[in-house]
Amino acid sequence: MDTSESSTEPRTPDPVEVEAPRRGWRRWAMDTRPLNIPAYRRLWSSTIVTAVGSQLTAVAVPKQIYDITGSSAWVGAASLAGLVPLIVFALWGGAIADSMDRRKLLLITNTGIALTSLLFWLQAFTGLESVAALMLLLAMQQAFWGLNAPARTASIARLVPEAQLPAANALGSTVMQTGQVVGPLLAGVLIPVIGLPELYLIDALALCVTVWAVYKLPSLPPLAGKASRAGVRAIVEGFRYISMHKVLLLSFLADIVAMVFGMPRALFPQLAAEAYRPWGEGLALGLLFAAIPIGAVLGGLFSGTFSRARRHGWMVIGAVVAWGVAITGFGLSGNLWIATAFLALAGVADMVSMVFRGAILLSAATDEMRGRMQGVFTVVVAGGPRLADVLHGTAGSAFGPRTAVAGGGVLVVVVMLALAAAVPALRRYRI
Repeated sequence: MDTSESSTEPRTPDPVEVEAPRRGWRRWAMDTRPLNIPAYRRLWSSTIVTAVGSQLTAVAVPKQIYDITGSSAWVGAASLAGLVPLIVFALWGGAIADSMDRRKLLLITNTGIALTSLLFWLQAFTGLESVAALMLLLAMQQAFWGLNAPARTASIARLVPEAQLPAANALGSTVMQTGQVVGPLLAGVLIPVIGLPELYLIDALALCVTVWAVYKLPSLPPLAGKASRAGVRAIVEGFRYISMHKVLLLSFLADIVAMVFGMPRALFPQLAAEAYRPWGEGLALGLLFAAIPIGAVLGGLFSGTFSRARRHGWMVIGAVVAWGVAITGFGLSGNLWIATAFLALAGVADMVSMVFRGAILLSAATDEMRGRMQGVFTVVVAGGPRLADVLHGTAGSAFGPRTAVAGGGVLVVVVMLALAAAVPALRRYRI
């Protein structure tokens, strides 16, 4: 690891590799070595349930709000109601994750998420039909998620060797992206058959598996030996820590650049209705929304080379530039299938970026700061695409959707290369 940005905490040396080098197609296939570690395997298994179950609720809530109000504006307002507590509690949750046993925090928050899903079921089962109640429950759910996510991700570095962090991140990211494809499809199939209340109940019951898996994890107390207070001061210390470690700052900026300038999902409905109407508006809309997650899943399935990469900074730079190039190609494509292929390539690039940005955050930060770094990471991941919705929606109205998309892709490439040239810390970072 680059000594100018390295962690000073003691580490358990990586175990000696005893398996034969993988040859042929196997060297490209996903590296599953972290699953040989029982504790990580339990955490990863619980992520499978969370990935699919959370998408069931993510589909059910806007569907129920629209059924009650008949207004997309209320659906948008509900999204905002969930974003604010997610941001606030992710930052606070990162500080808490650095101040207490992360296993205990995961138990508390996963139980809270499960109880919230049970309340979602109760209000739907009783026919309450209250938008205010739905928005309150959504805010509660996102608050628990904000507290949960930093502790979950920060725990990975305590469960697997440093050399296997990219593989562990690829496994987790692939599951989450698969959930974004399978979950909505499953919800679409189940809603007409069993109804919304039962969809919420399935999520609540499935989360019991997550709670059990977390219960079986080893204790993960602070390595410093004493707990610090998780207040505003601790959050501010986290931002100060980021400002002092340029490789961490650049890893956050790389994601902001890619998502804010290059995530064109707000323009998908307009593109489906105008540019790709000859292929069928419904088909076009479905393909556009599914292409990036499908590409990310494919990238994860063929991520075997990730564990052999040592220049993590260059991997992030290359992935963000590739994302920008793919988004530019998408914006210039008049053919639906070519456009979908470019979006899928963007999904592959996004997977590479996620894996190595996550590995940098876990390896370059000390354990007492990892929770706060993951809290900021959660805010960036949640907030970037929403800012992109505003930017692309405005630019699409002013310049046309395809010009806005292509221009955003070009901006991603230019800004990322400029950042990499101006601040060498990310280029130099390696393990």
